[in-house]
Amino acid sequence: MGRPYEWNFHLVTWVTLILAVVVVVFGHRYLLRNSDHPISWTRHDIAMLVGACCASLVALTWPVADLAAHWSLTALVIQRLILILAVAPLLLLGLPYDVLERITRPALVDAALNRCRRPATAIAIVTALTVGSTIPPVVQAQASSPALRGLLAATMIVAGLVLWIPVLGRVPGIPRLKPMMRFGYLAAQAVVPAFLSFVLILAPHPLYSVFAGSKAAIGLRPLNDQQIAGFVSKLTMLIVLLTVGAIGLAKAPSSEEEVGLDDRLVWADVQRQFERADRKTLRPGGGAAFPPQLETPIGGGPPIRGPMPPDAHPPAEGLPEGDGPDS
Repeated sequence: MGRPYEWNFHLVTWVTLILAVVVVVFGHRYLLRNSDHPISWTRHDIAMLVGACCASLVALTWPVADLAAHWSLTALVIQRLILILAVAPLLLLGLPYDVLERITRPALVDAALNRCRRPATAIAIVTALTVGSTIPPVVQAQASSPALRGLLAATMIVAGLVLWIPVLGRVPGIPRLKPMMRFGYLAAQAVVPAFLSFVLILAPHPLYSVFAGSKAAIGLRPLNDQQIAGFVSKLTMLIVLLTVGAIGLAKAPSSEEEVGLDDRLVWADVQRQFERADRKTLRPGGGAAFPPQLETPIGGGPPIRGPMPPDAHPPAEGLPEGDGPDS
């Protein structure tokens, strides 16, 4: 392990991050040139992505990453909190909207995200990922495996995305929760996944032998380091998530006549709903959802195919559409 604060450049982390940014930038430019409905990448979004990259470097390079791998459970908890509470939401807000729309379009991805937007499902997934990655055998294994450390970091970002998607609602076809539901959801996310914190605080002896040298790194004995990690995890989740929920309540529209961000629809949302309906019509036994007269949805999206429902009739001969007997 060497010394606690021995310099490590983390070349793999830098290369991975740079490649990811290059793919995003060139992907956006390609879509901008070839799309019938080009979507600009705003300065605000770019600033969010830069913030996500900076937070990633703080969490995944020297010194936090080295301390988290070998020396301190508190450093490991801080690293994962940065990934869940900073990197994931900033990434969700900072990706170009056309790139986000494209990578979430495949049927399997869309179905998974649509399921994860349910509060109970999102809470269960975040709890399973965060608790599962913190059990002692997994933490012991990551200390000697850079590949496993990378996999666990990616897992924490995924957990963060699952946590924030119902709150931010930036994925096409997935609306944000209403302010009151959002506050309750965030309160549950602050409490349920962090129940392991109580184990760390109340355990009478250290649970992670890999951090036996914590005193040399941060001046705390392993048991004290473990207890501090529990307090940091619990308090940070509570403070951050409840603050976001309270701000959402404060900014909620005061009447039904006021249209807030929660009520806005963009073309990508409508198009995603048409695509989902189209997949249902093509699924065996899915039934028909739209008559062939609506093959092109409003705005020029992809065709919606399917047989004519039995109660749909063409307009009477010689009359314009809308003047037939069934109109």
